[in-house]
Amino acid sequence: MTQSYFRWLDLAVEDADIIAELNEIRNEPDQIQDRFYRGLTFGTGGMRGKLGAGSNRMNIYTVRQATCGLAEYLLSNSAAPRVAISYDSRHKSHLFAQEAAKVLSLYGIGVSMFDKLMPTPALSFAVRQLRCDAGIMITASHNPAVYNGYKVYNCDGCQITEKAAEAITQLILNLDPFNCLPMERSTDPVDTIPESLHEQYYQAVLEQRIVQHPQPSRLSVVYTPLNGSGLAPVTGVLKKAGYADVNVVPSQSMPDGDFPTCPYPNPELPETLQEGIKLCREIGADIVLATDPDCDRVGVAVPDGQGVRILTGNEVGVLLLDYICRMHQETATMPPNPIAVKTIVTTKMAEKVASQYGVALVNVLTGFKYIGDFIGKLEQAGEPERFIFGFEESCGYLSGIYARDKDAVNACLLICDMAAFCAAKGLTLTQQMDVLYKTYGYYACALDSFSFDGEHGLYAMREIMRMLRNSSKQNLCGIPVSSRIDYLDGDGKGGALPRSDVLQYILQDETLLTVRPSGTEPNLKVYYQVTRDSMEKAEEALVALRERIKNCLQEIDQFHA
Repeated sequence: MTQSYFRWLDLAVEDADIIAELNEIRNEPDQIQDRFYRGLTFGTGGMRGKLGAGSNRMNIYTVRQATCGLAEYLLSNSAAPRVAISYDSRHKSHLFAQEAAKVLSLYGIGVSMFDKLMPTPALSFAVRQLRCDAGIMITASHNPAVYNGYKVYNCDGCQITEKAAEAITQLILNLDPFNCLPMERSTDPVDTIPESLHEQYYQAVLEQRIVQHPQPSRLSVVYTPLNGSGLAPVTGVLKKAGYADVNVVPSQSMPDGDFPTCPYPNPELPETLQEGIKLCREIGADIVLATDPDCDRVGVAVPDGQGVRILTGNEVGVLLLDYICRMHQETATMPPNPIAVKTIVTTKMAEKVASQYGVALVNVLTGFKYIGDFIGKLEQAGEPERFIFGFEESCGYLSGIYARDKDAVNACLLICDMAAFCAAKGLTLTQQMDVLYKTYGYYACALDSFSFDGEHGLYAMREIMRMLRNSSKQNLCGIPVSSRIDYLDGDGKGGALPRSDVLQYILQDETLLTVRPSGTEPNLKVYYQVTRDSMEKAEEALVALRERIKNCLQEIDQFHA
C-alpha cells in the first residue's frame, strides 16, 4: 500500500485536490489502506465509490483507466464506435464526463455529449436514437454527496451485461491509470447532442400517457429535483401535459453537489422528502414528488387527513400498475398478451393486481438492467408492444420502450395523471392505495441495509453470505422456513434467471425474506415482505421480524470478527 501511496503522490499531479488529500493522510495508515487496498469494482452498473485519492476512489485517473478499458473493448467489437455521454450535478461529474470524452476521442472513437445536466433515462434514450455503441452516465444515483460513479450502457440503451462487464474488467486490470492513454493521439471532435434530441425525449415521455384526464391544471404539485438534474425535464414535461400548478422547492431547485438540505438524496428515505412536505403543508398542495440527482427514481408523499403520508416504492408501483391496466382496459388499448415486469424483491401484491387484469407478471433479478434486458428480448422476438410496465421497490418505474432504464420523468407524469384520475373519483392516492389493500390483502414491506465499510467489511459480507448458505435450509435465525432459493444455483425454474449472490426465504407464514450484498454500495441488504389480514397485524409482525434478523446478523458478524 505504501508503494502505491507514494506513486500516486508523485504522479497524480493534475488534480490538486488529490495531492492535498494524500498529504493530509500521510501519517494515517488506515486511511491509506482504505484508498489503496483494491481498485474500484467494475460491474454491470459500471463503478461507484467515494470521491478522492487512490485506486479505491472516484477520480480522473480511475475514470481514465475505466474509459481506456471501455475504449479497447468497443474497438475490438466495432470498426467505428460512437459513445453518448451525460452527467448529473455531483461534484466533478462534469469533469469526469469531459475526461471520458477526451479519452474516447484520443482512441478515435466518436463522442456525442450533452452540454448540460440530463437524467440517466435521457442518456439511455440518446444511445438508442443516435445509434451509439455505448453510453456513459456520470452519477452515483441516490448515494451520499461524497460519492460519484460511472455507469455504462450498451447499444440498446440498457446497462451492460455480465459478459461485457467481465471483458471490460479484464482490460481495465491490465491498464495503468497513469499510463493508459494511446500514444497515437488521433483526436476526434466531441459533438454536442442537439436540443432537438432533448425535445424528442420529452415527446417520447409524453407519448406514454394512455389518456389525458380533464383539467389537470387543478392538481397542485410540489416538486423537488433534490439539487439534481430533474428540474427542467420534469417541470417541462408536466407543463406540456397541462399541469400549471407545479411548485418547486426553492432550497433544492438548483444543481448542488453538496445536497445541503439533503446530504443523502435518496427518495426512498422519509427525511429526503421533508423539505417538499413542508412546502406542501404551507400551500395546501395535493402531492409531493422528489427525484434523485440523476432523475431515475421518484419518491411520493400525499396529504392524508391531518398529516402527509409517504408512499413506499412498492405502493407507488402497485398503484401505477393498477392505473395503467385500468386505463388500457377502459380505452380498449391493452395489447395482446400484455406483460409487466418486477424484480424478485418487489412486492408480491403486484402479482394479484396483474392477474386481475389478465396481465402476465415476470420476475427478474434485482436491478433495473434486468427489466431493460427483458424489454430487449421482447423486441428481438418482435413483440415489444406486450410490455406495459416495469418497476422495482426502490422507486424505479418505466412504462415505455423508448428507454431501457427507470425514468422518473416518465413516472412523475404518470403519477400526476393517476392522481388527477383518482381526484375525479373523489379519492387521494393514499385512499386509492387503501382500496387496493382491502381488495388484495395487506402487504408490509421494508428494507434494512447493514453497512460494511473498508476491506474488513468486504470480507465480513462474504462470510455472512457463506454462513447463511451453510446453515439449515429449514431454519433461518431460529425461524421455520418453508423453502429457500439460492440464486447462485439458479432460480429453481430451469435457469430462467442468471446466477446471482442472493438468498431468498419463504417462511412458514408465507413471509418473504431476501438477503443480498449491494452491487453499488458496501451494504448487505435484507428485504422483507409480510402479509396479514390487516395492516396493523402486518406491521407488527414486520417489526418483530426485522429486530430478530438484525440481532442474528450482528451475532454472525461478531462471531466472524
